[in-house]
Amino acid sequence: MTTSTGRARTGVVGLDDVLNGGLPTGRFYLVRGAAGTGKTTLGLQFLLEGVKANEPVLYVSLSQTEEELIQIAHSHGWSLDNVHIQSLSTGDDLPKLSEQTIFLSADLRLDKTRDAIQRNIDELKPKRIVYDSLLEIRLLASDSQKFRREILGFKSFLNNANITTLLLDTEHRGEHDRSEDQLENIAHGIIRLEKKLPSYGFAARRLEIKKLRGSPIRDGYHDISIRQGEGVVVYPRVLPNLQPDISEDNGLIKCNITELDDMLGGGLDEGTTAIVMGQSGTGKSTMASLYAHAALARGEHVAMFLFEERVETFFRRSEGLGIELREPFEQGRLHLRDFNPSEVSPGEFSQIVVKTLEDHKVRVIMIDSLTGYLSALPNSEQAVVQMHTVLKYAARKGALSLLIVAQHGLLGQGEHSGSLDVSYLGDSVLWLRMYEWPGVIRRTITAVKKRHGPHDLDVHEFSIGPEGVEVHPFNPPPPGMPGPLPAN
Repeated sequence: MTTSTGRARTGVVGLDDVLNGGLPTGRFYLVRGAAGTGKTTLGLQFLLEGVKANEPVLYVSLSQTEEELIQIAHSHGWSLDNVHIQSLSTGDDLPKLSEQTIFLSADLRLDKTRDAIQRNIDELKPKRIVYDSLLEIRLLASDSQKFRREILGFKSFLNNANITTLLLDTEHRGEHDRSEDQLENIAHGIIRLEKKLPSYGFAARRLEIKKLRGSPIRDGYHDISIRQGEGVVVYPRVLPNLQPDISEDNGLIKCNITELDDMLGGGLDEGTTAIVMGQSGTGKSTMASLYAHAALARGEHVAMFLFEERVETFFRRSEGLGIELREPFEQGRLHLRDFNPSEVSPGEFSQIVVKTLEDHKVRVIMIDSLTGYLSALPNSEQAVVQMHTVLKYAARKGALSLLIVAQHGLLGQGEHSGSLDVSYLGDSVLWLRMYEWPGVIRRTITAVKKRHGPHDLDVHEFSIGPEGVEVHPFNPPPPGMPGPLPAN
């Protein structure tokens, strides 16, 4: 559809947010990307959005037949019945390829190809056109100057008709070509699509609005995916500063275990991030779940995002510790999702968290675990940056974010999993450790950091059993027996 402010919505989820409402109408846009990046799918979505608004639309194809376009649409469950398709890839009425040009200069007659296109435009009077693709025009044009003149003539013709046009173009690699700069200068806006294949896992896709004249945009790269039934989906980069800060000063979120709340000066501050870190088996997930369970008991909303266990496994483990979470999940107050970390991009995950925050007044967020998520991504540094922006967004919403961070090893010091330092993400840090004495594995907890208030630096011991979690003063082993290693 076309908005009242003269912008054409693209029909691509998330893209209109990046474009600040859509594409200015009656303009000429370039959609560039390598083969398989989603250019044709995006073009079809753009036309189908026009169909929804009862606009006549036209797909001019030099690279694909009508049957191929219908097949692409059917793969997503779309109908092209109201999309007029003009396929010029074959046809007896067109000149031979050796003679064919698409648009000649203004002082010469239009050739048969241009006549065919103009006739369709005059008859249909479309509001939107997708032209696929410029690669064929390059091959048919004899030189770069002629190519530029033809594109300028096409642009002038479409602008006079007030048609919003997407030109699909295969991005070229290799030596720099001045004709590419000229083409980009002619276009009113440029949308770039990228696709990279890691050594394992899903294809990493992203989109950039390289330019949009006279219009503010959400700059930078944005993750995208191509989903069956949805087509191209854009996950706009999160900008926390656009979100009003509604967190309250000095608000404390308790876990309802008196000893642990006292260690943290009464609780963890709302609008902050707490890291719960330790080796495997120290009880990190259980300790973080205490804050979620307490919030649910107060009737608040909680969001949990799992990367290392299934939802059912999480429920059963929690129930074994006396933490009942199924009922608030069924009531819609616990928003619980599990993910395969190799199949969700940082941008998509960020938007899932943001949408949960927008749709519900979430008090506590738990990510279990950050280590499992980052270790499965080919570009974990980028993911940490995006995670930082999401946590800032959650903070401005007044939510407490709990990050589970694993360390290597079972007993002893251990090192943080991976080479990335994520400690700066935490306003508070709870460090969980284990030691053996006498012939029993014991757990300790220390509040090594709390940025916004007083906290107890003493080591405390805690136990996990069917009755839940108990925290009590640390009972050190006799001299000469190994105990928990110091915090430094």
